[in-house]
Amino acid sequence: MEPVIFYCYDAYCNWCYGFSPVMEKIAGEFDSRLHFEVLSGGMILPQTPRPISVMADYFLQNCQTVAEHTGAEFGEDFLWHIKNPHLSDWFPNSEKPAIALCVFKEFHAGKQVAFAADLQYALQYEGRDLCDNEAYRHLLEKYAIPANAFYDALKDPAYKEKAHHEFSICKQLQVTGYPAVLMQVNEAKFMLLASGYTKYEVLKQRIESALKDIS
Repeated sequence: MEPVIFYCYDAYCNWCYGFSPVMEKIAGEFDSRLHFEVLSGGMILPQTPRPISVMADYFLQNCQTVAEHTGAEFGEDFLWHIKNPHLSDWFPNSEKPAIALCVFKEFHAGKQVAFAADLQYALQYEGRDLCDNEAYRHLLEKYAIPANAFYDALKDPAYKEKAHHEFSICKQLQVTGYPAVLMQVNEAKFMLLASGYTKYEVLKQRIESALKDIS
């Protein structure tokens, strides 16, 4: 089997947002030699909807740290919800962006890394609420995906099941934090290449070494 890179991420993960440019560059670099599969981790899955105020302080602190370490810029529209949580109408939940990614794979399996980055940018820079169906419409135009087909699939229980299957795979791979990057070498063997934010040069070198080991 050809080696597969599994990128375990979550649309709501600030560190994943900071890591997006690294992952996009890696995907561009190794696209011809590796298959890239993005898996949603299901970082925020409340039993009952919980307002942004529950995690606003955590997000605010995290955004500052991520910006300092990665140079990522968080948008004012996103930060407004964190700085004014009692005025916000957001109830964060990782499920819908995970379903959206599963639907997207049906149309453009080779552009998963780019779409995951776009989801994060839509949320963490443009301040779009990813629990709102309309948050995805601009990306459908970008990727030439028929809106009717996308929205029909978005409410199809089969894709919800696929998203929850991805959450399970991340657990099976023992991913406890995001982002994480693994390489599947054969049916049973996975190599952990990145756990948490990792610089491009470091990740590139680890992938090259892993490919050498395999060959």
